[in-house]
Amino acid sequence: MKFRYLIYLCIFILASCETYNPGTKKINKQLEKKYTNSGFTLIYNENLDLKKLDNRSLKIFHKSLKKNSSVKLTNPSNNKSLIATVKSNDNFSNFYNSVISSRIAETLELDINEPYIEITLISKDNTFIAKKSKTYEEEKEVAEKAPIDGIKISNLNKKKSIKKKELKSQKFSYFIKIADFYYKKTAILMMNRIKNETSLKKINIMKISETNYRVLIGPFDDIKSLKDSFEKMNSLYFENLEIIKNV
Repeated sequence: MKFRYLIYLCIFILASCETYNPGTKKINKQLEKKYTNSGFTLIYNENLDLKKLDNRSLKIFHKSLKKNSSVKLTNPSNNKSLIATVKSNDNFSNFYNSVISSRIAETLELDINEPYIEITLISKDNTFIAKKSKTYEEEKEVAEKAPIDGIKISNLNKKKSIKKKELKSQKFSYFIKIADFYYKKTAILMMNRIKNETSLKKINIMKISETNYRVLIGPFDDIKSLKDSFEKMNSLYFENLEIIKNV
């Protein structure tokens, strides 16, 4: 009888050891880390050589996020945001972090000459976000039945007057964020690698805290030089380059 209890005890201990695995916890923590990216978006129009994207759609094209992923899109200049869904991937320049519809651009009141947005991946198990997504789906049904031209013309006229005021007070100033590092030595190694493997010159290390050193390229005072430098960085195959405003 005692021997049988001893067997049960051994099985229980083995099962417990199998369930608790610190390595597994670390992996899960990494998977839970949310994707975020700041940069320029591409506003869809029919002249672009891309898949069809309806101008009233709340869907976006994205290069790395899975189809049907929910994302929060934010305009940092006015903090306006909305919930959108990833439609699919498409062959657009890596300089843009997404392709969006004209409806999204209008809702966020983006400057069409400088369409800078933040993208945050939303977890599916977030109940608050689920309710928000449902609201937008209902809004989408109403908007699709409404006369498009009437909405579009009034919105565009309203946004143009706002954008002109913004452009006068804001200066074009952006950096390319390469990565954050725990050690300054590692950040210096990254800076030297970029210097050796590209023709880029404006490489800086910014101390964020005692254990956070950020490698940046810039500043850039025009979108052409920013885009050229961003595309040169593609040869080094970084996973999530970001464009940061007014560092």
